[in-house]
Amino acid sequence: MADKIKRIEMLIKKNISEIISFEVRNKSIGFVTVTDCKLSTDYQYCRVYVSFLGTNFPLKNLEELNKVKGFIKSSLAKRMDIYKVPNLEFLLDDSYETGKKIEELIKKEEKDLENFKK
Repeated sequence: MADKIKRIEMLIKKNISEIISFEVRNKSIGFVTVTDCKLSTDYQYCRVYVSFLGTNFPLKNLEELNKVKGFIKSSLAKRMDIYKVPNLEFLLDDSYETGKKIEELIKKEEKDLENFKK
C-alpha cells in the first residue's frame, strides 16, 4: 500500500510541477520548485511543498499560487487516471533556509572552537 501511495505522490509532484511551469500564466507566482508531496492514506488530501527562488516575499508568491489551485487541480485531473483527484494544499518548504542557518551556526561554532584552542 505504501508503494502505491509513493508512486501516486511522485506522479502528482511531476504533473503539478509541469502544470505550474507550462500552463499557469500568473507571472506574480515567480519561479516555483515543487520539493515534496504528501498524500493522505485515503487519497482525499495532498500537501504540496513548494519553494520559491529569487524572491524576497515567498508568502506573497504562495498566496498567488493558492489562488490558482483550482486550475491546477482540474489540469491534474486531465493528466492522471485516478478515481478522484485529491484536494491540494500548497505549503512553503523552508528546509533550504533552515539548512542554511544550521550550516552557518556550525561554521560559527567551528571558528569559536579554533579561537578557543589558540
